[in-house]
Amino acid sequence: MLLSRDFVGYMAAEISKRLIDNEMIEAEAPAVLTDRIRQKISEELGVEDRLNEEVREILNQHADEMRRTGASYQEMYKKVKGELARQRKLILR
Repeated sequence: MLLSRDFVGYMAAEISKRLIDNEMIEAEAPAVLTDRIRQKISEELGVEDRLNEEVREILNQHADEMRRTGASYQEMYKKVKGELARQRKLILR
């Protein structure tokens, strides 16, 4: 994850505060809203981390074949990650 937990918590608090202040939503418990927003942001940021781990596992399974054919790890990493993201309809940064 590229953002610290503290910053994610700050962003969640600001989002909930602004939504309530601008009367876009009503919340009986702003702290609960802030916590839910923080959880969702963390989940979304973790999607790419999980995808990266899956790509590493796939490439480790095919390491011998890649060595035999002389395929570049970095190039294959980009291709596999792009293909998995496309299949899962993910938008990556």
